[in-house]
Amino acid sequence: MADFVFYKQLINHLDSSILVLDEALTVRYLNPAAEALLQVSGRRCVGMDAGAVFLDIHQDMQTLENSLEQETSFTKREAEVRLMNQQVITLDYSVSPVEFETTICLVVEMHPRDRLLRISREEELITAQATTQTLVRGMAHEIKNPLGGIRGSAQLLERMLERDELKEYTHIIIEEVDRLRNLVDKMLGPNKLLERIETNIHEVLERVHSLISVEADGALKIRRDYDPSIPEFLADKEQLIQVVLNITRNAMQALLAQQGEHEFPTITLRTRAIRQFTIGHTKHRLVLHMSIMDNGPGIPENIRESLFFPMVSGRAEGTGLGLSIAQSIINQHQGIIECDSEPGKTKFSIYLPLELNQDDYAAQPQKNIF
Repeated sequence: MADFVFYKQLINHLDSSILVLDEALTVRYLNPAAEALLQVSGRRCVGMDAGAVFLDIHQDMQTLENSLEQETSFTKREAEVRLMNQQVITLDYSVSPVEFETTICLVVEMHPRDRLLRISREEELITAQATTQTLVRGMAHEIKNPLGGIRGSAQLLERMLERDELKEYTHIIIEEVDRLRNLVDKMLGPNKLLERIETNIHEVLERVHSLISVEADGALKIRRDYDPSIPEFLADKEQLIQVVLNITRNAMQALLAQQGEHEFPTITLRTRAIRQFTIGHTKHRLVLHMSIMDNGPGIPENIRESLFFPMVSGRAEGTGLGLSIAQSIINQHQGIIECDSEPGKTKFSIYLPLELNQDDYAAQPQKNIF
């Protein structure tokens, strides 16, 4: 008995989440790590069916029964598990039959994967964004040099022409050159350093709310769900307004384009503070999580993975530069933008560290040279 108590204490102090099922596949024990992972109370769950507490969406309960009957172990990687609160999490889990007294029990060892998968996605996104910016800067250099020569030659030619009808052609050349130059400048993103000032994120959101409300003219509803405890932080307020306005305006346009097809068009602006949160390679003590959600048709599946790349747009009339520029601005703030989308729900999540150290300031990107 003393040994049993000792081993139970050991299991209770493990970081691994341990769930024990009896021969009827009902829950007999959860350690504290499992309670936290599955977001349940151990006392409440004991005696409940395993499927109510731990349901692998893509794997039948028959697999657990087979493991119990045949006394064989198995492991599942990156399984999607539905919890009692209907939340879906991703985890690795291993199932091992263990003999206890006169019966066989199943010990399920679980390791969460959501955080690691998110960090991996963020690293890929940050790397892709940096690679894209490098390519765009190289392309900008190759394009803008000849454009300058073309524009200068057109201006010289215009001075030599006497007939106004001929000068119209040089005007067209100059205007098109300027249009291409502006397009390249937009692809490069912001061309100035951040002007960090003490910023209240809710002032930013309220400014965007006012602008979108005027543009929508009552055709959609904007909900606000703010966390008043979020402190002010150093940021470029005007650029943050540009980011949030761009994303919110995209949501508005998508909603109004399909108005009348679904429920009343609604955009939700939400803020929350998250503690001990990792962005890319860096763990921050306090992070702002700002969400912009809509109940529109969703982003086309074929562009979801490349959504933040330049020249990618879901609208025929779109330039495909807005989200790329928004990501660049948030990256300069040491943050990141993520997107999850499905028909009926699109959510853009902006993560910004609320406390920056000296290394963060030193890492701030320098002014574009092209």
